[in-house]
Amino acid sequence: MVDLVGLTGRENYFPRELSGGQQQRVGIARSLAVEPDIWFLDEPFSALDPLIRKEMQDEFLRLQAVLNKTILFVTHDFDEAIRLADRVAIMKDGIIEQLDTPANIVLNPATEYVRKFTEDVPREKVLKIKSVMEPVGDETDFSDLRVSEDALIETVAEAVLGDPKSVPVLNANDDIVGVVHSSKVIHVLFGENSTLESNA
Repeated sequence: MVDLVGLTGRENYFPRELSGGQQQRVGIARSLAVEPDIWFLDEPFSALDPLIRKEMQDEFLRLQAVLNKTILFVTHDFDEAIRLADRVAIMKDGIIEQLDTPANIVLNPATEYVRKFTEDVPREKVLKIKSVMEPVGDETDFSDLRVSEDALIETVAEAVLGDPKSVPVLNANDDIVGVVHSSKVIHVLFGENSTLESNA
């Protein structure tokens, strides 16, 4: 477990000799040492400063990919939830209001409580390119730019908006599975009445 969480060589350090992030890694290693079938984490990063918190979120995603475990992660930080989770449950008074993908919770809130909870969440943070791509059709004049279907819109928006051509969308096998246009990204970012000014 020490190797897994990147603490090799620090096995005999006292807690005061470890950074905040390293101390958090110790906690993660301890929770994994019992080899749980379901890994339960209750507000594990809430006491950390923003930089260490981001580092630990990245570490969590790495461990998730390595361990391939079912993980129940409790947080009051919705941005953290949508960054880390495949599915999000929003609770009120001990009752689940909605259990869904991050994108569906933001786009299709099931209750007024969920709508208010998510109304300020930027859509580009939860929507992936595959949610706004279109079929290839008969197009042949593609952009040289390529984007992954699983890329969050916010991570590629600037590049797509700067390209007047249709941008091919690739799957995990690097096959073209669709195209995305700047107009679609503008719609997500600014609403359906927005238009792109010509750079001519």
